[in-house]
Amino acid sequence: MPVTTLHALLDLVLPAACVGCDAEGSSWCPACAATLAGRPWATTPDPCPAGFPATWAVAAYDGPVRAAAVAHKERGVRAVRAPLAAALAVSVAAALADGTGGLLHPRVVLVPAPSRGAAVRSRGDDPTLGLARCAARRLTRAGLPAAVVAALRLARSTADQAGLGAQERADNLAGAARVPRRLAGAVAGRPVVLVDDVVTTGATLVESTRALQAAGAVVVAAAVVAATPRRGTGLSLRSDRD
Repeated sequence: MPVTTLHALLDLVLPAACVGCDAEGSSWCPACAATLAGRPWATTPDPCPAGFPATWAVAAYDGPVRAAAVAHKERGVRAVRAPLAAALAVSVAAALADGTGGLLHPRVVLVPAPSRGAAVRSRGDDPTLGLARCAARRLTRAGLPAAVVAALRLARSTADQAGLGAQERADNLAGAARVPRRLAGAVAGRPVVLVDDVVTTGATLVESTRALQAAGAVVVAAAVVAATPRRGTGLSLRSDRD
């Protein structure tokens, strides 16, 4: 039984508890919801890999946000998809803002970072694609038409990124992503925002950007829900519009 189906069944028989803090009464409590309500900022890994796109986030990847992202991706907890997608939509809007209240691109294609096929099959769901679609619906309702094209595939087997260091992640993904020929026309020449749930070392966004550009896409930015805060030599969390 896929993980997502099992979790949906458990939701019917177990009392609700907050994914972020385990408080009873709600799957996502107001206190944890506040951790996704921050102002978006431009985030850059340190060291920043070559080819890293301009990337926006709304939260630090720790505490309740990390718990929610892991529950959504690894355990198929759908209850947190909507709040995560709302935060992702804010990141996308920030990435497209021109600084004067307008948009650099009034219509945009969201392309989710690719997921490993084995992981999608075991979960019975592609959580990154689901997150992108939910965010696109929110953006469209808000007046920023956004289409989702799942254009990226992994052309070869890759290891699970969890537990890998920055260079190991880069080596693991180098040359692995591609845009199938049948999907290239959906992104070629079009403004694309690459989306994912989290950015850590930047390896996934770099490889995804390379593959999209090779297919003729115009990658204008990347947007994520959260960025890993690295203390001392970690991610630079800054807002260029403060």
